[in-house]
Amino acid sequence: MTLTLYGAARSRASMVRWYLEEKAIPYAFVQLDLKSGEHRHEPFTTINPFGKVPALVDDALASPDGGPLKLFESGAILFHLAERYGEEFDPQGPGGAEGAASRRSLTAQWLLFANASLGPAMFQLEARPEEFARQLATVDGLLATGSHLLAGTWGDPGWGAADCVLQSYLAYIPLFCPQVDLSPYPAVQAAIEATRNRPTYQKAMGVA
Repeated sequence: MTLTLYGAARSRASMVRWYLEEKAIPYAFVQLDLKSGEHRHEPFTTINPFGKVPALVDDALASPDGGPLKLFESGAILFHLAERYGEEFDPQGPGGAEGAASRRSLTAQWLLFANASLGPAMFQLEARPEEFARQLATVDGLLATGSHLLAGTWGDPGWGAADCVLQSYLAYIPLFCPQVDLSPYPAVQAAIEATRNRPTYQKAMGVA
């Protein structure tokens, strides 16, 4: 099995790299030169025809064209990794088959929320500051317990793709939206600090 992740600095590839590092999943990383437009041309566009990062090639599985599986979109990549390599939906885990099915659906929920709601609200901050504040307040309340997102009736399954995507976006706030006052959101602040101090995150971000 060979996993090859294509990405660039300060891109969503960093959250995928963090997941791979945190779960100790072997992979190769190919850094593309976005300034030169390397992502807009072959051979990369044979992997992602839309010319964006991240993209993943998994040669353990086949694409419809007969070649190795090629995936784009960070949420889809994280879900694939969680399901196939992260052992997050193992029916032998907490809650058995029912617990695994619930974790699978809830992981999809958080991946979609982060990419379709939290991320756009962050990057449209100037146009809709009240929407971003509302989402941060809700997230702050959910994080106040200090446990992993999917912890509950069947125990705590540990850190997973849902935590990865939410914590990654929160850690983006000081980088991309330094004007945001985070003092009303102490749980968010704590999550950002904890994320930035993780050696695996630092490696994924290229600061370690």
